[in-house]
Amino acid sequence: MPISIVINTYNAQAHLAEVLDSVKDFDEIVICDMESTDSTLDIARRYNCHIVTFEKKNYNFVEPAREFAIHSASNEWVLLIDADELVIPGLKEYLEARIKEPDCPDAFYISRRNKFLGKYCIGWSNDYQLRFFRHKRVTWPPRIHARPIIDGVIKHLPHKYYLQHLADESVKQRIAKMNEYTDNEIQKKATRNYGIFALFWRPMWAFFRAYILRGGFLIGKRGLVEAKLAAIYQTVAISKMLEIKFREQDK
Repeated sequence: MPISIVINTYNAQAHLAEVLDSVKDFDEIVICDMESTDSTLDIARRYNCHIVTFEKKNYNFVEPAREFAIHSASNEWVLLIDADELVIPGLKEYLEARIKEPDCPDAFYISRRNKFLGKYCIGWSNDYQLRFFRHKRVTWPPRIHARPIIDGVIKHLPHKYYLQHLADESVKQRIAKMNEYTDNEIQKKATRNYGIFALFWRPMWAFFRAYILRGGFLIGKRGLVEAKLAAIYQTVAISKMLEIKFREQDK
């Protein structure tokens, strides 16, 4: 049973050739591009990808283009990856075998191995992403960090089959992205009435989750830095929401 690879892109030249090499044996590769200005499309053409365009407009995150990208695929099954994620050897064969089984669900979470401060921290750094599904069963809300809505049964792939995340952001890049993402969080959570107490408990919970529940303490200083950045993200997001509230009150 054929499988389509779907990749959303915007100025993704840094890793795209390596990513496309890892998926070149799949039945179809769909590139949904948001009007890139670098060599992204030239790379995609070299790999004979099916290219579709989604207008960038003022979007600075990918979710508005997800559903359009997914439904541009011609096959029932879609493996959605980012332009900096590799499909490891063996994953394609496992997926092809799994979707032929009579008890096959409609979607799967896939483990993703992440790099932080120059190192893959196996186990601690992994997260699960809902990336393999029957495309007719998917609705993807156009909000930042929105998760797809699946009309059907969802399961997890075995941990040994994963996506390898190539991104290795510096702390400076992480903070710059944090500022951008928290601006979008304001739109996503505009109806929520956060108070001063949220400035205490949300950063504390973010730190506890990253450092204790996810095992950040097991990887030394890297884990501590990651947990502190998670807490700072929440502090910045809540502070921006409170800023809007304060300014409205002061009018």
